[in-house]
Amino acid sequence: MTHVAIIGGGPGGYEAALVAARHGAEVTIVERDGWGGSTVLTDCVPSKTLIATADVLTEVAESLELGVELPSGVHADLAKVNRRVLDLALAQSSDIGERLSSSGVRVVRGTGRLVEGTTVEITSADGPTETVVADAVLVATGAHPRVVDSAQPDGERILTWEQVYALQEVPEHMVVVGSGVTGAEFASAYNGLGARVTLVSSRDRVLPGEDPDAADTIEDVFRRRGMDVLGNSRMASVEREGDTVRVTLTDGRVVEGSHCLLALGSIPNSGDLGLAENGVLLDDAGFVRVDRVSRTTAPGVYAAGDCTGVLMLASVAAQQGRIAMAHVLGSAVHPLNLSEVSSNIFTSPEIATVGLSQKKLDEQGIQADVAMLPLAANPRAKMQGVRDGFVKLFARRGSGTVIGGVIVGPRASELIHVVSLAVMTSLTVDQVANAFTVYPSMSGTVAEVARRIHRPE
Repeated sequence: MTHVAIIGGGPGGYEAALVAARHGAEVTIVERDGWGGSTVLTDCVPSKTLIATADVLTEVAESLELGVELPSGVHADLAKVNRRVLDLALAQSSDIGERLSSSGVRVVRGTGRLVEGTTVEITSADGPTETVVADAVLVATGAHPRVVDSAQPDGERILTWEQVYALQEVPEHMVVVGSGVTGAEFASAYNGLGARVTLVSSRDRVLPGEDPDAADTIEDVFRRRGMDVLGNSRMASVEREGDTVRVTLTDGRVVEGSHCLLALGSIPNSGDLGLAENGVLLDDAGFVRVDRVSRTTAPGVYAAGDCTGVLMLASVAAQQGRIAMAHVLGSAVHPLNLSEVSSNIFTSPEIATVGLSQKKLDEQGIQADVAMLPLAANPRAKMQGVRDGFVKLFARRGSGTVIGGVIVGPRASELIHVVSLAVMTSLTVDQVANAFTVYPSMSGTVAEVARRIHRPE
């Protein structure tokens, strides 16, 4: 029987454990903070639960044109919201732990580290230390928020995204430093919850790594909803003076607010694990180097999730873990293909993407046809009062094969699935266009965009 030791109980770790157990392996998994890791306890699950409340308030605030008469003073009780956020996170963590145990996985609360080859030293939370000699090891230890010396969080007014759930009231003025995915999501959420929000972006626009049309749409919405977006503005320091935070920018400007949220990126949890000492190569930022089947540079040692820095998504972490176990156990292996990954940014409206972006197409020299239509022209969108958003498709020139797509709109995370299927199965735009869609529906715009790319023979 193959014995697999897994360090880390987030999506990469627990999904791998379930796959390995289902295929008859003996599995030991150790987790320091709680089952589901930061994804469930402090990151993805809590943030999207908070965003769900903000989305409701945003929909209510923009429903006047639908004939909805609103009572005055509609607001969120942030203490109740955050209590619900944390309760849901703990409940999901408990469900994951129970699922692991019922699947025959040996679960240990504590820490683990490589000591030699594929031997892991496990120190349980209540003290005892044991040595597990495994046939393969998976490292899935995740990452944590990056902070800098000039902006130290205090957990009260200066916060990382893991600390915001202790807030009992909606901040009067939240200054968000960082306009990547995390910063944009929280800026959108607190704006929806009723806070005044200033978003400090070191680049010329929010979400600089995303599709330019999508980023421009989101920034326009942010500004229209009253958010102050400071482009080309780099944070120098953050200080607290009583109930006020002062964010000093490198050009000397000072932004004062009641709270500051630091969204400065992530640091991999790769220290003190015995990795480098046992032949596991780390890059300059501390991320574990892996190939497309999750192998590290050390024989029998695999890695998955945010600690690899491949693509910081829970879905990618889980897939990396599953791929690693398939490789370990001799099952059919389908190497990770980032050109098929779908992802979503939970701003309001959402941004969903899959496949190749315009930037990747340009870098790889791929000739593609592109079509885009605004959602505002969609009859269902008109009925629901949706004005912002669009559907964009990329198709390989000549064959018409769908190779990428971008959707901006309400619940784009659900609508992108049809494009994801098209990319993964190499459907042509004609096949997408000829599939029946419900009338009226947002998905009708996906089909219509596909028709725009069709070239009569």
